[in-house]
Amino acid sequence: MTDTYITLAHGNGGRYMRELIEDVFARHLGNPLLDINADAARLPWDAGELMFTTDGFTVQPLEFPGGNIGSLAVHGTVNDLAVAGATPRYLSLNAFIEEGLPLAQLDRIVASLARAAKMAGVVVAAGDTKVVRRGEGGGLYLATAGIGVRTPGIELGMQTIQTGDAILVSGPVGDHGIAVMLAREQFGLKGELASDSASVLPLTRAVLGLPGLRFMRDPTRGGLATVAHEISRATGLQADLQQAAIPVRDQVSAVCEMLGYDPYYLACEGRVVAVVAQADAAAALAAWRALPDGQDAALIGHMQPGRAQVVLHTPLGGTRILDELEDDPLPRIC
Repeated sequence: MTDTYITLAHGNGGRYMRELIEDVFARHLGNPLLDINADAARLPWDAGELMFTTDGFTVQPLEFPGGNIGSLAVHGTVNDLAVAGATPRYLSLNAFIEEGLPLAQLDRIVASLARAAKMAGVVVAAGDTKVVRRGEGGGLYLATAGIGVRTPGIELGMQTIQTGDAILVSGPVGDHGIAVMLAREQFGLKGELASDSASVLPLTRAVLGLPGLRFMRDPTRGGLATVAHEISRATGLQADLQQAAIPVRDQVSAVCEMLGYDPYYLACEGRVVAVVAQADAAAALAAWRALPDGQDAALIGHMQPGRAQVVLHTPLGGTRILDELEDDPLPRIC
């Protein structure tokens, strides 16, 4: 391609669109399953339960410390399958490109997406491209769908959670939300904090064999507090969280204190919240802490009888009710 910027012609179904798909998307994502001349892909499948998910990504800015919208799209989709107990296999990718997006930036993002897919062991098997007029989009939006295979017999879900079960988190919370906010250079703040965007598949695989594993979720929009609310509402149990046990990086705490954010509501893109029978909590922590992305894993609370609410116990012996999130604290963080 000799073009420097995306134009509306790149989305009209003709030569420009064909060249865009061939020279950017197929060049990075090319594999035997990806047939850009076909309307559907035939996916090999062996014995197991087929798991399917879909997601959309509108993060601003498109590139941020620790990742970009491309790698984020892969991690977000892969992680939804991984916390369901599945091994991710295939992705589809829809790209909505705004007129005027620099072609070089699109190339960087798709290259990053391809690297993330390769590292996660997934194949982008199908896709679609649309171009919208200048001012009608955020530069680039991505929509994905993911297919994974789960071994029969794995039973994960909120319906399995019981009184006394332990609540675990695989690492510090709030990194992604603050990293994206700092990348916008708002409020005159800058920092070296990177997003935690990553595949959580190694973390989920490490604990899938535990008989007391009840439930896993990646705390994206709404963060840890929102996942805790979902669990509490579904089970009718009270989620008791210990503030001193929840890992939060100093940089995240500092920015939150300055700007009035609450780290428990900020998005993560490479963490797992798990509910585990108390008898298996130590084994789950040990399995996570043996991995590079789980070294700061912590037991942060328990499910207790009471009202369906989330209670944060402070180091001074007080309690604080974590209300359900109503407003998005940071726009377009995923």
